[in-house]
Amino acid sequence: MPETLRTRVAVFLDRDDTLIDNRELTRDTSCPGDLADPALVRLMPGVAQGLKAIAALGYAIVVISNQGVVARGGAPISRVEASNRRMSNLIRAAGGPKIDAVYACPFHPNGTSTAWMREHPWRKPLPGMFLAAAEDLGIDTTLSWLVGDAQRDADAAVAAGIDSRRAIIIGGARFPDFASAAKHIVAESGTTRR
Repeated sequence: MPETLRTRVAVFLDRDDTLIDNRELTRDTSCPGDLADPALVRLMPGVAQGLKAIAALGYAIVVISNQGVVARGGAPISRVEASNRRMSNLIRAAGGPKIDAVYACPFHPNGTSTAWMREHPWRKPLPGMFLAAAEDLGIDTTLSWLVGDAQRDADAAVAAGIDSRRAIIIGGARFPDFASAAKHIVAESGTTRR
């Protein structure tokens, strides 16, 4: 069977502390970093507007998220999916675009749930979720972008074929937040697309 023709370009996005607040909300919980309660989902500042500007350029919007909370027994996969739906609904309600796809990896080698307790090609820094999205949605990763908040996000993106200059980690001086990363993508894309 021939490989799918990959003609779309995407912006891949980490979820937690990139699109939605996590560290602040979960810092005083028994499992900091594990957010699987839809009622706690809150967009980070500038997310809806940044995504709207990116989508206007024709990029597919794809969320790629490790969700080891499932392997650690903190929530069933249905709660992660409900949190992802809540995030998507909040983005739309704030004037942002429809998310093209959300990929979540429930596996973790140090988990407690035997169904999910193992390493998996989808778990960042491995590139499996990016490669699955590229196949499913016909995405050319060599022309795509990544915005995340951790080095594992960038490592997974580069392993999937995204140029390291297009793998943006937010939270530093150059890109303090998602809004600044989105502005950079729009500015750079204005010189290379269309």
